[in-house]
Amino acid sequence: MMKPLNVGLLGFGTVGKGTWDVLCRNEEEIARRAGRPIRINWIATRTLERARRAADGSAGVNLTDDPSVVVRHPDVDIVCELIGGIEPARALVLDAIAQGKHVVTANKALLAHHGNEIFAAASAKGVMVAFEAAVAGGVPIIKALREGLTANRIEWIAGIINGTSNFILSEMRATGASFADVLAEAQKRGYAEADPTFDVEGIDAAHKLTIMSAIAFGVPMQFDRAYAEGISHLTREDIRYAEELGYRIKLLGITRRAHASGREGIELRVHPTLVPARRLIANVEGAMNAVLVKGDAVGATLYYGAGAGAEPTASAVIADLVDVTRMHTADPEHRVPHLAFQPDRLTDVPFLPIGEVVTSYYLRLRVDDRPGVLADITRILADREISIEAMIQKEPPEGEERTDIILLTHRTVEKRIDDAIANIEALPTVRGTIVRIRMEELN
Repeated sequence: MMKPLNVGLLGFGTVGKGTWDVLCRNEEEIARRAGRPIRINWIATRTLERARRAADGSAGVNLTDDPSVVVRHPDVDIVCELIGGIEPARALVLDAIAQGKHVVTANKALLAHHGNEIFAAASAKGVMVAFEAAVAGGVPIIKALREGLTANRIEWIAGIINGTSNFILSEMRATGASFADVLAEAQKRGYAEADPTFDVEGIDAAHKLTIMSAIAFGVPMQFDRAYAEGISHLTREDIRYAEELGYRIKLLGITRRAHASGREGIELRVHPTLVPARRLIANVEGAMNAVLVKGDAVGATLYYGAGAGAEPTASAVIADLVDVTRMHTADPEHRVPHLAFQPDRLTDVPFLPIGEVVTSYYLRLRVDDRPGVLADITRILADREISIEAMIQKEPPEGEERTDIILLTHRTVEKRIDDAIANIEALPTVRGTIVRIRMEELN
């Protein structure tokens, strides 16, 4: 057997400990696949006691609370960054690359914001940066996009890529409880952080979508062009009405090639979306992730699994360690490019602002229950060439003079819908603000 490849682990939280456990448990199998043993010989962590307990009795494991010791140590071949966040992770990863070490990371925020700089540094130095664990946890979606689907022109991707939000929406639908109540329950169960903003406002999903979009379309990562809208404003009424119309509401990350006003562009958007209930992805429940990819040759393919958790994420981290081990000696020109396309062949297709996106819409309006109201609304829509696909008008509750109207529109450009909503809200018979949720058929 060849000499082991030595790994320095930065961070020994949930994923770090999971990586240690899975690597120890499946050590022999992994070595048979990689062609040589993969050993963790350095761990940098603030929780030294926890790491000491885990590594108890393992020969040759060194512990430190200073990650730069690991990054600069001559006996470390691969630096595995599992700290999360932007700094100090960015500085450590760039330092590891400068030292000529390969990097494996699970850090989606870091790559979405600084991936272009990191990959350029790695290419210049001839080292690899592997990041399967950064998107959808244990689901090998990066591998599928970069390698498995490489023959295809990717048309679009739609993914449930945040488990916390999906858990909340699943529970709201199942129990009829409010967002606030379900969020509290998710926090109690450890599915949601004490500050859940990144998850429930779509930021985490936008990080992951930015990475997938770059790989799918061969463009540089541009997180600042992503549109993100979360689920905190969703009500149980809308979840129920969507169900009545044959739809489920999911927080989707959507990226697609599109032609807006005659020019090519890329959509990059995260928002609650009505999806037909008969679609497989509409039936992904709880904290699970699923990514639907449409390629021109293969059609639609679906990738499903655990998007978080110690061992699912470790599964992806270790797959990257094996890839790096196998390719370690390969000439850099023969490795899979970081973003699937050769670095000098990336194109700068513009990302479309949300106002240019074309999709269909669910609209819920509170109106006075009297003649002529509907005629006014449909006229405003017709003037903007927005056609209605379906409509429900609810009977007003006993003694009430107001009622809900739910409209589903055909596909139209978002800025027209914005204009129509502003005009409808100005009608004297329409009360409060209109609820607007985007719809995707995904067929």
